[in-house]
Amino acid sequence: MAERLSDLESSFRRHLRAEGKSDSTLRLYGQSVTFYARWLDEQGRPATLDELNRVAIREWLAALVDSGKAPGTVRTRWKGLHRFCTWLVAEGELSAHPMDGLAVPAVPDKPVPILTDDQLAAVLKACAGTRWYERRDEAVIRFLLDTGCRVSELTGLAVADVDLDHEMAMVLGKGRKIRPVYFAARTGRALDRWLRERRRHRWAHLDAFFLGERGALTPDGVRELVTVRGRAAGVPDLHPHRFRHSFAHDFLLNGGQERDLKRLAGWSSDAMLERYGSAAADMRAREAAKRLRRGDRV
Repeated sequence: MAERLSDLESSFRRHLRAEGKSDSTLRLYGQSVTFYARWLDEQGRPATLDELNRVAIREWLAALVDSGKAPGTVRTRWKGLHRFCTWLVAEGELSAHPMDGLAVPAVPDKPVPILTDDQLAAVLKACAGTRWYERRDEAVIRFLLDTGCRVSELTGLAVADVDLDHEMAMVLGKGRKIRPVYFAARTGRALDRWLRERRRHRWAHLDAFFLGERGALTPDGVRELVTVRGRAAGVPDLHPHRFRHSFAHDFLLNGGQERDLKRLAGWSSDAMLERYGSAAADMRAREAAKRLRRGDRV
């Protein structure tokens, strides 16, 4: 009897965890297997290893496109299932990779909007107050803005990782690589306010720097609070990654070097630098040209 994909997915997740992959990677890759198995069930076909074949996978990808899924979502599903198949081949569960030759779905460039100073001021104003979650939310948003860190890196912060005196923190990034990030004085003040408020929190005994109602603040909790504060500030569809894009844009706009940005953001690939740096490249090019003003010097 062919093995069920759900059983193999559990083993796949354990493999990824042993490789040090992030919780986000585990979730996204696992979703691809889950959604593929669910699609097979909807087709009246058994969600087993026998149905993990080239023809069925092509049909599934086409169904995702036909259902109106965004190109980026289809690409993410492709990547997750491809990685799963690669693991199955390495483990001897499959003799050949069923997705070899299946092209990666193209994703058209869609620059992420950069947050303006007025938008940032409005979001921070929406956090104003002295209640514990208001002080926490301001600290979260300022930390995202100043460091450009990933959500998983922010929620992975422990109290001991944050050095207020030196205005820096140590975050655990992808591949379990530790790197320093830096923040400005106002962010330091917001973090200090939260830290003092945190001492009275019911979960203060935990190591996690940021706390929620039920314990350590989770990535989903960060996404929710950012969305809520953005809605209150009149900034629709605000999500944490917009802070990361804005951080990269501001860094380059103010003369920062790409190699330094790559280090601060925790990127191992130049492709990520290109992706984030291109969001407002035309604006930076215009500002650089205006600063040069070669014709005004002769």
